[in-house]
Amino acid sequence: TMAKNVTADGSRVQPSRLLACRGLYAPQKLSFFFFFSSRRRHTRLQGDWSSDVCSNILRIQDLKLKAHKGNLSSYVEKYPDAMSFFSFKATKSKMSFPQPGFLEGVKSKGKPLMKMANCEFTYPGNQKPTIINITCMVSLASRVACVGQNGAGKSTMIKILTGELVPQVGEVWNHPNARIAYVAQHAFHHIENHLTKTPNEYIQWRYQYGDDREGLAKDSMIVTEEEKKLKQQPFLVDVTDSDGNVVRIKKQIEELYGGRRSVKKGYEYECKFLNTGPEGNQYVPGDKLIKLGWEKDMKLVDEKIAARDRMASRPLTKANVEQHLADVGLEAEYATHTRISALSGGQKVKVVLAAAMWNQPHIVILDEPTNYLDRDALGALAGAIEEFEGGVVMITHNDEFCRQLCPERWVLERGPDNIGRMSTEGDAEWMTNILKGDVNFKDAATEDRVDAMGNVIKGKQRKKKLSKREAKKKQKEREAKIAAGLEVTSSDEDM
Repeated sequence: TMAKNVTADGSRVQPSRLLACRGLYAPQKLSFFFFFSSRRRHTRLQGDWSSDVCSNILRIQDLKLKAHKGNLSSYVEKYPDAMSFFSFKATKSKMSFPQPGFLEGVKSKGKPLMKMANCEFTYPGNQKPTIINITCMVSLASRVACVGQNGAGKSTMIKILTGELVPQVGEVWNHPNARIAYVAQHAFHHIENHLTKTPNEYIQWRYQYGDDREGLAKDSMIVTEEEKKLKQQPFLVDVTDSDGNVVRIKKQIEELYGGRRSVKKGYEYECKFLNTGPEGNQYVPGDKLIKLGWEKDMKLVDEKIAARDRMASRPLTKANVEQHLADVGLEAEYATHTRISALSGGQKVKVVLAAAMWNQPHIVILDEPTNYLDRDALGALAGAIEEFEGGVVMITHNDEFCRQLCPERWVLERGPDNIGRMSTEGDAEWMTNILKGDVNFKDAATEDRVDAMGNVIKGKQRKKKLSKREAKKKQKEREAKIAAGLEVTSSDEDM
């Protein structure tokens, strides 16, 4: 009633002239802004429309009405504290994400960690595909907004990228050691079964075994009948008999035991064989396992190793989790001493974000992250994304939010045939330059780490490259040891 009848000069404003209302609620602070136009016609509301269009502003603060004649620019000049309502960068709230850390084999921020090539997907029962010819890549430098009208296929594309869905046509690839955090549009389903826990207890439950217990049930990880038949085939394995001779016998793999080691052309995986105890386990090359139908099991091993890689440096303690929740804007009162059921929608979003970020992911995928967050929290989230050194992909209808953060856009549109197709837009210079960027985080393999019991694990130090003279001297020492029948250690082998 006040809004439609009062302006700064006392004139009456019709309800149809009310352009927008923006508000913020916080303890001991309640503010709403109403924008009015004295013009009979106004332009489309976009960009800095509140300065271009509005002629009157009403602010309701602490149950008091304050009227201002003029546009937003003049109002902010008079009351600078109001800027936080209209600019994400003006917010005083802070939020920070843990940095991703070292990733084996990745020396450039532009190197792809996730790729889709010519992907097409049709939902069961549909005659036409939902999306077609989708090609994209995500790197540590990516800042991508996935935009398009509802039903264009944005969420479908993201689900294919993360492995939740499998395309009927095309290829999808993820770096085996990359940690991916995916916060779905309806992310509350993660915490719906844990409403009696505190946020701190929930994160401890979720990661108590090292990997993420809330990992998606991905269609890409379902074993097909053809793969089951391949996995039952025996193959030749070298074994040592009781006389010390190496013989080749046929064995069938029962399961991948969880071990993995690097070799020159990739990885070898520890395999347990049927009717054989763990003492008979052997490492089998990954390319051979793929031919035998074990590729999806290899990916599970990769995911667990990637998730646990950083867990050793970050003990899952009550104090550490409380600090982590504080970093995303949830104070200890709510993080450790309040059940999830008693939290507001915005606070629950922070819990979901914090839980997804606990294992320090290299890539963060956010589907409508702005839901339930007020302007202050959105500004804090924008700041955290800007400072994050990993890749970010987001689906959002908040144009201001994605314009500030994402120089690259994946635009999905439905054509006349009602099939979604993607085009890439954005800052061409930025998109070119990211391919040249060097990773600027420290090599975690050389850092000392502390495990969950407080034990210090010394980092692996980089090998010093020897000069030609030093290498020649070391070679002579090695040959002399061999000639004398002495043991040659691994340090003698390194040159």
